Amino acid sequence: MLHWIFTTGLLQTILAYLATAAFGVLLNIPRRALNLSGWVGAAGWLTYEALYQVLPTTINIKLAIGNLVAAVVIGVFSGLAAHYKRMPMIIFNIPSLVPLVPGGQSYRVVRNLVTGHPATANQYLAQVVIIAGVIAIGFLLAEFINRLLWQLRH
Repeated sequence: MLHWIFTTGLLQTILAYLATAAFGVLLNIPRRALNLSGWVGAAGWLTYEALYQVLPTTINIKLAIGNLVAAVVIGVFSGLAAHYKRMPMIIFNIPSLVPLVPGGQSYRVVRNLVTGHPATANQYLAQVVIIAGVIAIGFLLAEFINRLLWQLRH
C-alpha cells in the first residue's frame, strides 16, 4: 500500500487536481476558487482510490463504498472551502465530482448494447446506477455533517 501511495497514488492525485481545475475553467468558476476546487477534487479522488485499493471485497462494493466516502469528503471539504472563500458551495462541488463521474462505465453500457452483449451491458449499467446513487447519498451525508459542524461552531 505504501508503495502504491508514493507512485500511482501520487500521480493520480496530481491528475485529479488538474482535471478538476481544468473543468472549473470550463465551467467558468472564479479564478480565486480554482486552486481550492482542484484540491477538493484531488482529496476526493485520493479517498476513492485508496479505499478501492484497500477494501478486500467485490468490485461493486468497492465502487459503492469508495464513491460514498469520496462524495462525503468532497461535500465536507466543499463546505469548508465555501466558508473560507465566502462563495457558494456548488462552485467547489461540481468540478470536484469530475474524477468520480462514471463515464467509462456509461460508455461500456452503450458499446455493449450496440455490439449485442446485453448481459455485460447490464453489469456496467448496475455499476453506473450504484455510483450515481452513492454520490447522491454521500452529498446528503456531507450536508448533514456540514450543518452539524456549523451548529457546533456557533
